[in-house]
Amino acid sequence: MIVTVLAVAITAGVFVLINRFTTFTEATEGCRITTPDGSLDLEIEQAQIAAVIAGVAHRRKLPERAVVIAYATGIQESKLENISYGDRDSLGVFQQRPSQGWGTPEQLLDPVYATGKFFSALVKVKNYRKIPLHEAAQEVQRSADGSLYAQHEDNAKILAAAFTGRVPRAVHCWFSPEGDEKTPAPAPAPDEARRELARNLGSGTTLDVSSRKRGWLIATWSLAHAQKYGLRRVRYDGHAWNVTAGEEGGWQADAEASRERVQLS
Repeated sequence: MIVTVLAVAITAGVFVLINRFTTFTEATEGCRITTPDGSLDLEIEQAQIAAVIAGVAHRRKLPERAVVIAYATGIQESKLENISYGDRDSLGVFQQRPSQGWGTPEQLLDPVYATGKFFSALVKVKNYRKIPLHEAAQEVQRSADGSLYAQHEDNAKILAAAFTGRVPRAVHCWFSPEGDEKTPAPAPAPDEARRELARNLGSGTTLDVSSRKRGWLIATWSLAHAQKYGLRRVRYDGHAWNVTAGEEGGWQADAEASRERVQLS
C-alpha cells in the first residue's frame, strides 16, 4: 500500500508544486508547456519525466486518459520528480514501495520501469477511462486520501496534450549551452538519445515516424532531453528548436525540416 505523507506536508507540497508550475519564468533554464487549455512552467527534470510517461504509454498503446491519470498521480506523489525518499519505503515518481511488491529500489528509481508498473496496475482498474480520475488513481495507489489526485487533473490534461504529440510545438525548453571559446562544449550525443528513446518506446524505434502525432511525441521527448544529451537542435515537420534561441525562441519555421523524420544534432 502506498501511503501519502502527513496532511500538513501534502498541503505544503501542493503549494510548492503550484508555484513551480507557474512562477519561475525568470529561471536560466526550464520548460514551458503551452496548449489551447493553458500554459505551465516546469523544471527540465519534470519535463523529462513527463516525456517518459508519454513514451511508455505510447509503447503500450494506451489512450490519452491513461496519461492524464499518470500525470495527476505523479504530480501529487512527487511533483513529477524521481525522488529517492518518501513515506516509509516509498520511492520514485509514483512513490511505489518495494515492500509492497512494486519492485526493487533500483527499479523504482528508473522512471521507465516505474511508469510501466503504474500502467500495468491502471489497466486492471475496471472502467478506468470513464470513472473519475481520482478514483482510478486511488485504485492503483491506495493512498491515505485518494481525493487529492483530482486537484491536478487540469494540469495533467495540459501536459498530456503536449507530451503525447497531440498538440504540436507545445513544449519549449531553454538552458545555457555548455562551452565557450576557451572550453568547447562536449559533442552532442544523438545516438545515446536515440537508444534511450527506443527504451521508452520499445525495440525497433527509429526517428522515422509513421504519423504526425508520433513525430511530435518523439520531437518533444528529444527536446525535453536535449540538455541531458547535449543536443543543440531538434527538427521536425517544418519547424526547428535551437538551443541558442533561448527562452523566447521556441519552435521556429524551418522549411527543410521533414515530416517523415525527426532530426537531432
